[in-house]
Amino acid sequence: MNVPITEAKAQLTELVRRAEGGEVVVLTRHGKPAVRLVPAADATPVPRKLDRALIDEITRRAVARFKPGELPTSNHDDMYDDGGLPK
Repeated sequence: MNVPITEAKAQLTELVRRAEGGEVVVLTRHGKPAVRLVPAADATPVPRKLDRALIDEITRRAVARFKPGELPTSNHDDMYDDGGLPK
C-alpha cells in the first residue's frame, strides 16, 4: 500500500496498525517511495560503532598469523605465477 506523506499524517495510527499486521506500507513523496513502515521486530538494527577494544583484538589476531619479521603483502602477487595467471 502506497500512501502520500501528506495523507499519512491524518491516518498514521491506522497505517501503523496495518504495518504491524504484516501489510507493506510505503510512504511516498511526490509519488516516489520515501520510507517503509515495518514492525519494530523486523526493523534492521542501527549499526553500532566499533569500540577500540574490538578493533585492537581483530588487529592482534591478524598480526598473530604472521611469523616474526614477516610482513603481509599489500597486493596479491603471491596468488599469481610469473606469467600473471592465478596459481
